[in-house]
Amino acid sequence: MLNTIKAKEKLILNRLVIVLILFSFVIISNAQKVVSDHDRTADFSKYKTYAWIAPGDSVLNRYRNEKVYGGLITYLANQELKGRGMKPDTLNPDAIFVFDTQVESVTQYRQGAVLSVGVAVAGPGYYAGGYAPVAGGKITSSTSEDGMINYAMYDATSRQLLWSAHATRNFKMSDDIQKLIEESTKKIFKKFPMARPK
Repeated sequence: MLNTIKAKEKLILNRLVIVLILFSFVIISNAQKVVSDHDRTADFSKYKTYAWIAPGDSVLNRYRNEKVYGGLITYLANQELKGRGMKPDTLNPDAIFVFDTQVESVTQYRQGAVLSVGVAVAGPGYYAGGYAPVAGGKITSSTSEDGMINYAMYDATSRQLLWSAHATRNFKMSDDIQKLIEESTKKIFKKFPMARPK
């Protein structure tokens, strides 16, 4: 009898560990990841003015009209750059900024819990038992999005890449997209090599 109780406790403990591992995987997979890199030899203090350019364009201050949130993205970045003492200048900028976004639909499949029936026999000095699945295990699917926003800074004269950073995040279309973009932009610019003036 004691062996049966210990076996049940072990089974419950194992299931609890599995649930905790799955729960932490869900939390980690929805977390936002920010990656940043910059030219460590560049003197960022000399960059006072900037302009925006769309990837592949040669004309300054071209906003990404085909990007649904293009205006919001550049507005939020402008606020971050203004806070660091930089000003827009489309005629003679020191730096050129580019942004890009990507969204990819992802379908996730999950299997529900499987109900098992266990049979055990115990006697003095021995224990035998077994489990067999009898029901459950329904497979469900859900769709979410993997989103990425990227900012890059170039020297306006040399066209050399000075800084780039991007944030990736899993989200649903029902989420507050504007809030997600704002959070991502703030996290990205925390990695910007130019500090805010004191």
